Amino acid sequence: MRPAHLIKVLEREFLSASEGLHTPVMLWGPPGVGKSQIVQQIAVSHGVEVIDVRLSQMEPSDLRGIPMRVGDFVEWAIPSMLPNAKRHGETGILFLDEVTSAPPSVSAAAYQLILDRSLGEYKVPEGWAIFAAGNRQGDRGVTYTMPSPLANRFSHFDVDINLDDWVNWAYSKGIDDRLIAFLRFRPEKLFEFDPAHNPVAFPTPRSWEFANNALQKFEDQPELLTETLQACVGPATGIELKAYIENLSNMPDLDEIIAGKDVPVPGEIDLQYAVATALVGRAIREKGSEDAARVIGNILSFAGSFPQREMGVMMVSDMNRTLGEAMFSVPEFDQWADSIADLMVFGR
Repeated sequence: MRPAHLIKVLEREFLSASEGLHTPVMLWGPPGVGKSQIVQQIAVSHGVEVIDVRLSQMEPSDLRGIPMRVGDFVEWAIPSMLPNAKRHGETGILFLDEVTSAPPSVSAAAYQLILDRSLGEYKVPEGWAIFAAGNRQGDRGVTYTMPSPLANRFSHFDVDINLDDWVNWAYSKGIDDRLIAFLRFRPEKLFEFDPAHNPVAFPTPRSWEFANNALQKFEDQPELLTETLQACVGPATGIELKAYIENLSNMPDLDEIIAGKDVPVPGEIDLQYAVATALVGRAIREKGSEDAARVIGNILSFAGSFPQREMGVMMVSDMNRTLGEAMFSVPEFDQWADSIADLMVFGR
C-alpha cells in the first residue's frame, strides 16, 4: 500500500483505540522506505508520544519485567518504558520496531502485550494504539520468520514505494528542489536495492534525505561533494546526481518566469524536470504571501508552454497536492485546465 493510503489507515487505527475497535498493525518493507517515519507522522499530527520499543535489542525479561518477592509471593516489576497514562498521557502510540529481528523468545513475550494489551498485571492504557514494523526475509537484514501466533495478532500491510507521495513529503520538509527534480527525471532511483549484491550505500527514501543534508553541507566543497553523495546513495547514483546538478547551470532564469516574462522552455528533458520542480518549490515558498496569486498565476501560464503537456500536468499536480484549493482561485488555472482538458480533470 502506498504511504499516503497507509497514513489514512494508521490515522483511523489510532483514533479507534479510544473506541475499543483498534487492531494492532504490522508494517512490512525493506530498509529505508519510511515505515517508522509514517508512524511518527501520525503521532506528530495528534501531538502524542511515541514509545519506540526495539524488540531486536531486548531480552524477554525486558518486556515481562523483573520478578520480585513480595511476602510469600513473586510479583513482576513493570518496565518503565511501557505506556503509562499518568506519565505518558491518555493517548499515544506503542511502536514495536524491528519485530522480525527479535529472537523467538522475545517475540513470545510480546504475544500477550499485542493481542490482550496486557502483560501480567500490566495493561496498555485505553487510547494507545499498537503499531509494529519489520523487514522481510528477502531484505538481507537480520530477520526471523514471524511465528504464526504472533502474525495472527496483527493486520498486515506492505509499504510500497511511491514517488508522488515522496515528492509531496519532500516539498513539505524543504528537501532541495534539485534532488526532487533528479528523482522526477530518474524515478527508478528513489529505491534501488539488490539483496543479491548486499550493497552498503544505496538509494532509499531515507538515504535521499541524507543526500539532501550532504548537498547542503558540502556543495561549497566540490572536491568532497561527489564522495559524500556516494556515501549516501551509492557510487553510481552519487556520480549521476553530481553530474545532473552541474548541468542545471543551463536552466533558464526562474525569476523571469515568476515575473511573467516570455521564457523559452529548455529542450533537454532533464532541465524541464528541473524547471518544473523548482517552480513548484517557489510557489510553495510564496504560499500565504501577498504576492502568491501573481506567482502561481505566472507559473500556471508557463505550465502550458511545455512541449510535452504531461510535464505541465505533473508540475501542476505537485502544486495541487501542496497548495490545495488556493491554486484553483487563480484565473490562470482555468486557462491552463482548458488547454489540457483531454488529458485529465481536476476535482474542485
